[in-house]
Amino acid sequence: MSEELLSTREAAQRLGIATTSLYDWLAQSNAGSLLIGGRPVTIDYLQSGPRGQGRIKIEAREIERIKDLMRVRPQPALQRKPPVKTDNFPGITVKLGRPTI
Repeated sequence: MSEELLSTREAAQRLGIATTSLYDWLAQSNAGSLLIGGRPVTIDYLQSGPRGQGRIKIEAREIERIKDLMRVRPQPALQRKPPVKTDNFPGITVKLGRPTI
């Protein structure tokens, strides 16, 4: 089963980012510092050449996986309880107010 391999230009176009941004993402992925949506992500890709200096190809399903990670899913706002008003102040042991002489 052969998977469609995309060039960096095609992959960047499908992701909706610049080709230079894709190269930056690949470098961050190699360093283990790429975050998408606040989660660490690694990108699997192929690179030809005897010392790995050739053309980069990325599988189409990998691009779809990255697009899914980029998808924004609205989160419902958490309901917060109103603050509780207290008349006492923990840790203060003296009577509050103006001192009487």
